[in-house]
Amino acid sequence: MNILGLEFLVFGVDDLEASRQYLLDYGLDEQDWDPARGGTFVALDGTGIVVRPGDDPALPPLPPGAHSPSLRETLYGVADPATLDAIGARLRADREVVHDADGTLHCIDDGGFAIAFRVTRRRPYDARRLGFNVPGQPPGRAPNDCAANPDEVIKPRTLSHVVYFVPDVAKAEAFYARLGFVVTDRFNKLGPFMRPGGTNDHHTLFMIQSFNDHMVGCNHFTFHLGSAGEVLQHGWEFVRKGYRSFWGPGRHILGSNYFWYFNSPFGAVMEIDADMDLHDDAWLPRSADPGSDNSQIFLFHAVPKWAPGE
Repeated sequence: MNILGLEFLVFGVDDLEASRQYLLDYGLDEQDWDPARGGTFVALDGTGIVVRPGDDPALPPLPPGAHSPSLRETLYGVADPATLDAIGARLRADREVVHDADGTLHCIDDGGFAIAFRVTRRRPYDARRLGFNVPGQPPGRAPNDCAANPDEVIKPRTLSHVVYFVPDVAKAEAFYARLGFVVTDRFNKLGPFMRPGGTNDHHTLFMIQSFNDHMVGCNHFTFHLGSAGEVLQHGWEFVRKGYRSFWGPGRHILGSNYFWYFNSPFGAVMEIDADMDLHDDAWLPRSADPGSDNSQIFLFHAVPKWAPGE
């Protein structure tokens, strides 16, 4: 099935204004905002985040064991109406599906998470081409094009992936496999990285087996930036603004993406990422034991700026 990837994540939050400021500082654009009802924040391609009050009765139910603030729904974009019809038929075979007037399908997956599907509304966008000068290769930037700009406005380009804690990871994996998601890699006894049929991104979904009452709901989510340099510079500015670094900066092994994670007001950690691996159907999934040696190829921590003689 031609599911392209994540379109929106919908969160129920306890502090609307803090959530708004966080997403603006993250670099998303405010599409709409109501101080009482929340709003919508988008990346360059139109994918994004919706925030609502956690007690909004219109929100889907909380994931198993979760409490506000929390992810309340994951919306996927599909390529065309035919794909949407095929997904609806597949889902209605064993669960209730609600069909909105705007054509969006809503249901609950086998992990207890509310999910939805609609024909994509992603849009093309213009962004600076990021070139790299590598010895032995043609120059990635023209002469006198300086890459380092302290005033660079860095914008998230597209919604990347979401990570769930699930009570039965095998059952949850089987549900998404029926919708055409494939496993790209796996942490043994923990869970799979999965991508839908319409993207070659290493994963748009990672699921982790929950082993205790603290492993509930959404673990983290992220948008793609343009480069490792953007991850580092944007993360540096995030730290400067007072946000607390949770993990990173570093680079993962499975997926190869550069990362930097920050605490957030969404009941989940929010990541900044870039340069994720792409895989096609010829790829053979890898399996690795969970642990720090297999989670990142390197890891750093931000420290105050320094110069010789200071």
